[in-house]
Amino acid sequence: MEGSTVVEIDLTCHLEGFRRFLINSTCRSFIPESYLRDDEVFPEKEMDPGSIYIEAADKVTLKKIRDITFINAQDILGIIYTSKSGNTKLKWRQARGPIGRLTGDASNNSLVNMSMARILTPQEVEEIIQNAGGGPQEPMEQDASEPGVSGDEPPFPEAGQTAAELLGVEPAQPRQEDDDAETG
Repeated sequence: MEGSTVVEIDLTCHLEGFRRFLINSTCRSFIPESYLRDDEVFPEKEMDPGSIYIEAADKVTLKKIRDITFINAQDILGIIYTSKSGNTKLKWRQARGPIGRLTGDASNNSLVNMSMARILTPQEVEEIIQNAGGGPQEPMEQDASEPGVSGDEPPFPEAGQTAAELLGVEPAQPRQEDDDAETG
């Protein structure tokens, strides 16, 4: 994938933040609203390309929609995620209660999704992307506090909000198609 950078991630994050990341990355457009709001419902995906595996003491299959199986999971011990492109490979392992360690490799797109899920701040994403071109990277470290989980902010971006708006950057200008030439 040309122009895409993959960076090593090693940070502490809340389970709900990683759940939001999984939903934003895989099924945000078609997850039922009741599943979206239920913090015990997770997407799981078995087949390539891409996969999500939830390791939990108790899990029950709820419904399969497209290539995603929605499960109700309690006492989650770990989650393994591989993106469709294969550029992102992340593991979340429970450390204490709902707090866990997130490690692996993440693409620029996954970094934006981590920001949308409030695992990383837009400033942290910008720093990571800027530093990614300068040789070997030290793993990204972060505190266990997670913005957005306290109830002060909605857990998902507002409808219609672009990644550029969320990150506070200028959006790329869309390329003009040759439609104007045909209408004259």
